Amino acid sequence: MEPRCPFTHVLDTLGTDLHAEAAHLRTHGPAVRVELPGRVLAWSVTRADVAKQLLTDPRLAKNARHHWPDWIEGRVGPDWPLASWVAVESMFTSDGADHHRLRTLTAPSFGPRRVEALRPRVRAITAALVDALRAAAPGETVDLHTRLSYPLPTTLICDLFGVPEEQRPEVRRVVDGVLATDATPEHAKAMLDDLFAAMARLAATKRAAPGDDMTSELIATRDAQGSRLGEQELVSTLILMIGAGSETAVNLIDHAVALLLTHPGQLALIRSGEATWRDAIEEALRLEAPVMHLPMYFAAEDIDLGEGVLIRAGEPVLFAFGAAGRDPGLHPDRPEEFDLTRPDKSHLAFGHGRHYCLGAVLGTMEAEEALTALFDAFPDVELAVAPEELLPQESFIVNALRSLPVRLAPAGGQP
Repeated sequence: MEPRCPFTHVLDTLGTDLHAEAAHLRTHGPAVRVELPGRVLAWSVTRADVAKQLLTDPRLAKNARHHWPDWIEGRVGPDWPLASWVAVESMFTSDGADHHRLRTLTAPSFGPRRVEALRPRVRAITAALVDALRAAAPGETVDLHTRLSYPLPTTLICDLFGVPEEQRPEVRRVVDGVLATDATPEHAKAMLDDLFAAMARLAATKRAAPGDDMTSELIATRDAQGSRLGEQELVSTLILMIGAGSETAVNLIDHAVALLLTHPGQLALIRSGEATWRDAIEEALRLEAPVMHLPMYFAAEDIDLGEGVLIRAGEPVLFAFGAAGRDPGLHPDRPEEFDLTRPDKSHLAFGHGRHYCLGAVLGTMEAEEALTALFDAFPDVELAVAPEELLPQESFIVNALRSLPVRLAPAGGQP
C-alpha cells in the first residue's frame, strides 16, 4: 500500500495558540494532513529542514490555475475564505518563466539600495508617530499597535504606491480582510470582490494621473523583452505588494516590542551595547515570525517525504514559516527562549527559495527605526497588561496581536 499520512488535524481558524498547534503537528511527521475552512484538505509542513527541502523542490508549484484540480474544476471557488491567496495573478502565485518575469518587473523597487534610500522617510513617519505619543499622561494606557506598529508600515506603503488619502481606509480594510480564516462564504466572496475593486480603482487613478510612485512605475515598466504587466497582473501585484509590504512589518514591530518588554534583561543588553536592535529583530523573527501558515503551494508531481508521507500531485501544501524558528531540529538549544546572544538566530520568517519575500529588507529596516525611536523616547515604557493577556488576531495565517497596551511612563513620572 502506498504511504499516506494517517492523521488529519483541523486547523484552528481562530489561531488561539499557533505555536502549540504547530508543535503538535511537528510530532506527527514531515508533513501532516490538515483540514482548512470549507473542509479543504491540505498538508502542513512545520519542520524547518523539510520546508527548506520542499521550497527548493521544482516539483512544488504556486499556480492554482495549473496545479490544483479543486480550483480548476470549481469545487473550490471565490467564496472560499482563503480564495484571495490563490485567485490573484502575481509573482506570489506564479511559476517558472511567469514568476521570473513578474519578479523582474517588481524586484528593483525593493532592492537594498532603494530601501536604504527610504530610511529618512521611515524615520520621519516614525518620529511623527512617537511625538504624538508624548501627549499621553504618565500612567495612561496607550495601544502601540494602533498608534505605532500599524500606522508606520501602512502609511509608508500607501505613500510608496501613491494611494490617495481618500482611498486609504478602503485599501487598508480590504488588505486586512484577507487575513481572516473564519469568514463565511458570503463574506469571503464580498471581501475578494472588494479587494480587486479597491486595487483596480487605484490603478485607474494612477493611469489617469501618473505620479512619482510605485503604482505609476508598475504601469509604465517593461522588462528587457518589452513585456509589461497585464491588467489582472497589475491589480494582483498591487494586492501583493501593498498587503505583504505592511502586514509583516506590523507584526514584527508588535512582537519585538512585546518580547523586549517581557524580557527586561534582554533589553538591558541592548542599552549596554552588548546586543543590537538588529539582534532583537532577528531573534523576534525566529521566535515570533509574523506569518504562521502561508497559503498555498501545490504538488506538481507526487512527492514522497518518507516516514509514510506521500503528497500526491495536485494536493495543496501550507508552510508553517512561523514554526521553523522554534523547531528543535534547527535550534536544539532552548528553542522557545528569547535570547539576543544566541549565535544562530536562523529562521524562515521571510520564506526560502525562489519565493523569498521581496519586502524582507524593508520590514527589517522599519522595525529597526521603530524600536530605536520608541525606546529612546520612552525608556520606562512597560506593558500595561500581563503577557498572557496579549490577545492574538483570529487567524491561522498571521501571527499577530490585536493590540499592544503599554504605559509609556509610570504614573507620577515624566512623559
